[in-house]
Amino acid sequence: MTGARDGRVADRVADLTVDGHTLHVAVRPAGGSGRTPLLLVNGIGAALGLLDPFVDALPPDVETIRFDPPGVGGSPAPVLPYHLPGLAAAVDGLLSRLGRGRVDVLGYSWGGALAQQLALGSPGRVRRLVLVATGTGALMVPGPPSVLARMLTGRRYHDPEHAREVAGRIYGGTMRTRPERAAEVLGSGRTTGPGDRGYRFQLLAAASWTSLPFLPLLHVPTLVVAGEDDPVVPVVNARILHRGIAGSQLHLHPGGHLALLTEPHELAPVVDAFLAAPDDPGAARAG
Repeated sequence: MTGARDGRVADRVADLTVDGHTLHVAVRPAGGSGRTPLLLVNGIGAALGLLDPFVDALPPDVETIRFDPPGVGGSPAPVLPYHLPGLAAAVDGLLSRLGRGRVDVLGYSWGGALAQQLALGSPGRVRRLVLVATGTGALMVPGPPSVLARMLTGRRYHDPEHAREVAGRIYGGTMRTRPERAAEVLGSGRTTGPGDRGYRFQLLAAASWTSLPFLPLLHVPTLVVAGEDDPVVPVVNARILHRGIAGSQLHLHPGGHLALLTEPHELAPVVDAFLAAPDDPGAARAG
């Protein structure tokens, strides 16, 4: 659970059931700033609190909405596996339950797949899309097998020593020189990590989904953010997204897969500038 940090307003936390999924949700109010709310969708196995560093680096006038995917953090695992279109529909319903209309959406790693699916399935819901350290799902350029093998379990969220041992190899960036930070960044040993079933269901959902043939149908202003030292999602995947989504912007940085968490004060201004820029009246809109 997240709370008040550095004088910020405490998140409003609730458990809401939509389309059979009970989702643990945290909303950071913005006090009626008039800005579009920002929905943040986390990486595989990651509870919503792991995005605290990035949320804290955003301007306080940006309302943020986060949730734990099924089987992660405070959200119970479903009995049966789910697919991303179904979960995206549940997230769309969740936003309606919260009384929100159009939102901006940031999808990080695994969350980037769900964010793309939400924009494809509910185009009127998404004003702007930010895709960070992510790709096109099953049809993408994979990382090395030795890296992917270590991503098959959520052990790094539970075992601080294991997190330190694998961090540099699987995450790159500053984890190569400071792997001891991995346990801190991942909340290893002190936050609620994913259960085995929840983690497996996330893997299955991603393995059975791809956006590659549908990228030309994404008519929402999009920013693609990627690290040049990301073993999990090689940077070529960002270039594929950028080329496939008409009019998208591409921001490359020298960091790794966890840069959104380890260097939030560098990436938050990039994301905020994109979200705060005036709308282009000539931009393509989905019907």
